[in-house]
Amino acid sequence: QVQLVESGGGLVQAGGSLRLSCSTSGIFLRISTMGWYRQAPGKQRELVATIISGGTTIYADSVKGRFTISGDNAKNTVYLQMNNLKHEDTAVYYCTMTDVIRGGYWGQGTQVTVSS
Repeated sequence: QVQLVESGGGLVQAGGSLRLSCSTSGIFLRISTMGWYRQAPGKQRELVATIISGGTTIYADSVKGRFTISGDNAKNTVYLQMNNLKHEDTAVYYCTMTDVIRGGYWGQGTQVTVSS
C-alpha cells in the first residue's frame, strides 16, 4: 500500500517562510509528475505547483515568485518552499504523485496557517 506522508506545515506570521516535504512509504514509485495542491475553507482544491517529468514546473499565478517546488525522483520526495507567506495562503496543502503505471496518489494533507 502506497502512502504519501507530508510534513512541515504549521503556524507562521505573514511574511514568514515554511518548507513542506512529502515522501512515499511503501512501494517505490516511478514518478511522472509530482505536485502540491491546497484547499482553503469553503473553497475548491486548487493547484499550487507541479513538476512534470523532465523538470518543467508550473505555478499558480498567486504563488509565482514566492513558492518553489523541487523534487527528487530517486527518493520519491517532493518539496515546496514557501516564502513571503500571506494570509490568503492559509489552507490544507496536499501533495500528489503520479506513477507511470499505477496512477495518482494523494497525501493526507498538512495545515498551513498564516497569521496577518
